[in-house]
Amino acid sequence: MDNFKLGILLVDGFAMMSYASVVEPLRASNLLLKNSFYQIINIPISQAHAVSSNGAIIKADTHLGETADFDLVLVVAGGDPFAINNQRLFQWLRHLGSRGIRLGGVSGGPVILVKAGVMKGRRMTVHWEHARILAEMFPFIMLEKTLYVIDRDRTTCAGGIAPLDMMHALISDHHNANFAQKVSDWFMHTQIRPASGPQRAGLIEQYQTTNARVISAIEMMTDHIADTLSLSQLARKSNISGRQLNRLFKENLQQSTIDFYRDLRLEKARDLLQKSTISITEIALATGFSSSAHFSHSFARKFGTPPSKLRA
Repeated sequence: MDNFKLGILLVDGFAMMSYASVVEPLRASNLLLKNSFYQIINIPISQAHAVSSNGAIIKADTHLGETADFDLVLVVAGGDPFAINNQRLFQWLRHLGSRGIRLGGVSGGPVILVKAGVMKGRRMTVHWEHARILAEMFPFIMLEKTLYVIDRDRTTCAGGIAPLDMMHALISDHHNANFAQKVSDWFMHTQIRPASGPQRAGLIEQYQTTNARVISAIEMMTDHIADTLSLSQLARKSNISGRQLNRLFKENLQQSTIDFYRDLRLEKARDLLQKSTISITEIALATGFSSSAHFSHSFARKFGTPPSKLRA
């Protein structure tokens, strides 16, 4: 990848905290890389500029509907995103999605993605202020109370300073965990929170290990539930060999890396079965299983009952 083009769709009234938490880690990355790997393209949804909740003005780099080869488009919204009924915006988001462009939303932005009809079959999160109403209006969505969710070609974030954690995950994907930590250290953001919310100390307590490479690998697994990573990918992002990573998992967690990863995905599937009404096939896909048959077999082997019986 020569560079990464991020389009930011700005809805008037967006919070500067959320916006800055998205763009500043990328600016710092470019400084540390000594190149312009990350290109940020601001796109107000209605005019030549967007106005934040505190009156700050962000000028347009391009306009809604313009053809651009984005790698990711994030909708950043605050205020009342349910009041947004811009059909041109919804149509453009559907068009981008149909082209395979990764879409996302921050704070109230995920509400707009749901209204545009581009979140079917995808796990997601949203700012807590909007979560109850969104779940009532759209009962089919897979809504989670987490800082951020990366589900294949969709990336959603609760807003506030949570984008700092989300961008750490994105930068780790593009480079490696060591470089992403340097970017976070730039902002004195030394306690990286995984997508599920608890501080790193929470993972240490949960899994009874202080090994930094194991904890980092678990965080990467959490960010790749549906689009699973291979052992070699996890190892490369951790800056060690697959054999070394496996040894660390067996020493610290008494499981191989991939067995632990599978169990993590199955536990997420069980949570979705118990808390949502979406189909078993959709849950299988959302947790990285290629077919409902493979999912059902793996689920029954771990929990002693097939998913259909648990749902019943």
